[in-house]
Amino acid sequence: MDPRIEKLADVMVNYSIKVNKGDLFKIESPYQALDLVKAVYKKALENGAYPYVDFYDEDFQELFFKNASDDQLKFISPVRRLEIEKIDARFFVWGAKNTKFLTNTDPKRQAMAQAARKEISEIYFRRTASGEMRWCGTLFPNNAMAQDAGKSLTEFEDFVYSAGYCDTDDPISKWRQISAEQDKIVKALSTIKKIRVKSADTDLRLNVEGRKWINCDGQENFPDGEIFTCPIEDSANGVITYSYPACYAGREVENVQLTFKNGVVTDFTAGKNIDFLREMLNVDEGATRIGEFAIGTNYNIQVFSKNTLFDEKIGGTCHIAVGNSLYEAGGVNKSAIHWDMVCELRNGGEIYGDDQLIYKDGKFLPGFVE
Repeated sequence: MDPRIEKLADVMVNYSIKVNKGDLFKIESPYQALDLVKAVYKKALENGAYPYVDFYDEDFQELFFKNASDDQLKFISPVRRLEIEKIDARFFVWGAKNTKFLTNTDPKRQAMAQAARKEISEIYFRRTASGEMRWCGTLFPNNAMAQDAGKSLTEFEDFVYSAGYCDTDDPISKWRQISAEQDKIVKALSTIKKIRVKSADTDLRLNVEGRKWINCDGQENFPDGEIFTCPIEDSANGVITYSYPACYAGREVENVQLTFKNGVVTDFTAGKNIDFLREMLNVDEGATRIGEFAIGTNYNIQVFSKNTLFDEKIGGTCHIAVGNSLYEAGGVNKSAIHWDMVCELRNGGEIYGDDQLIYKDGKFLPGFVE
């Protein structure tokens, strides 16, 4: 086994999720990540937890969306609901063997199923925000994701493990150091009431007064490296243009531009898959509002890989998510979707805090963070 897998499992169980004695611990994974699942399962047993494993395959999702009746699309399994209500900890592994498997699926059917799961999503967000349920998601590298990133499998493995510092002697100590450094950024941002993001094709204003900034330091998804908050729901005004394809639910939407007025998307354009974008924004009322604003801080991630887990963390970018708020930051927007879209700031991008320049060309200005 690659020794970096063992290190990743150690980070997941003993740092990110903190699996404890007596925890009902669910592990969800594609079969391709079996080595990682075994390592996590063993460490969870060593900690005295009650782990169980649920393997998934995207072929069943494709069969579902293409063959289910409307009633089946909207059905919520009571078993799934019970899990979300009862488990103490959850570990999820992304690793689709075909990242384009839903490309030809009717977006209206996807939207219908997504909307039906809104109640379960709200339970999930509430429990994670309150600390009732600890969770972390990570990626296990495979050829499909390597191809999306324009890399060989070996190159992509190096990229993935480097992003999480699993190629170092002691990744847990490194993440504790990152956590302390990002705490300083959170402290500085917490004094700010208004944010403005500006670049050649973006000019967006947000009100963040009274909202909490959250330090994403590897304890909920991994690899990590971002600082986020939830803007006041009716405060977004202006335009944001996304530098990279917006990837969601097995689809890529290219050249997305969103226009906001008083918090709501009033206009949108896209160069590819605009119908899917339209359907997702029409899932429910909350889908057209901002649920998150974040700044990527992981400078070990420097290239776009068509995987949001990594792309939203790129050091020198920002992203917003349309849809559901992350409640721990004080947001109240509710939606069945939460769709992160990434905006490049490393080439002339700026962020202003209360009309003062605090961030330029992908980095906070000297003196802003003590």
